[in-house]
Amino acid sequence: MSLNATPLANRSAIVTGAGSGIGRAIAGALAARGAAVAVIDLSLERAAQTAALVNGSGGTASAFAADVSDKAQLDQTVTAAVATFGSLDIMVNNAGILDGYQDVDEIDETHWRRVIDIDLSGVFFGCKRALEEMLPAGSGRIINMASIAGLNGTGGGAAYIAAKHGVIGLTKQMAVVYSAKGITVNCVCPGVIPTNLREHTKDVLGDSVSNTVARGIGITDDLIRANVPAGVRGDVKDIAAAVCYLASDEARYVSGHSLVVDGALRAK
Repeated sequence: MSLNATPLANRSAIVTGAGSGIGRAIAGALAARGAAVAVIDLSLERAAQTAALVNGSGGTASAFAADVSDKAQLDQTVTAAVATFGSLDIMVNNAGILDGYQDVDEIDETHWRRVIDIDLSGVFFGCKRALEEMLPAGSGRIINMASIAGLNGTGGGAAYIAAKHGVIGLTKQMAVVYSAKGITVNCVCPGVIPTNLREHTKDVLGDSVSNTVARGIGITDDLIRANVPAGVRGDVKDIAAAVCYLASDEARYVSGHSLVVDGALRAK
């Protein structure tokens, strides 16, 4: 973080999927550094809870509801957020769900499409809408939430892993195209971070994933600590700190990068 206590002052940010977990932590961390934050979540109630926490801590935030997989709905919500804060300097495409760790022979087409629509198409829609604001301004930071599951073949099921690989590829392609236009495009790849993502996945995909939602690496804290070289489990603040760095002036020459935050898990 810069020696300036508010290095993101006078900047406006949007964080999708900010009603809980990593998104909530990102919204709070950006606001603590001076950014005005539009909190977007599928649930307006959860978004309002995050905005209340930010505002109660002395930050500036407003709550909005949108399904990121619905392009028209997301476009309208981003337009409302820009109207509220006057600009869009930082776009964090964080919204996502798991897939119940279902393999190709297990997952049906409906669940496949829903995961891809949220985790990959939702990121694409967020990037596309952000560019409408950032290209005319000649500046901006786009930060996409990938995963260590986007780096190899474990950490999720078929749809989740495919989507996160896609996010990393999209991020690299955009960086090649838009970095010369003043817009950096990066992604963050969290390791095994405790959130309520599994529960949200069941809420979105339904009870049919309940038999597989407990699968995957790191089911217990003990297993995670034994598997992660750092010997400790990271938390949402670690991911938020990485996002804040990529949003800052210190990262002006960082673009097309996948920042892994996993306690050296994928270095093994």
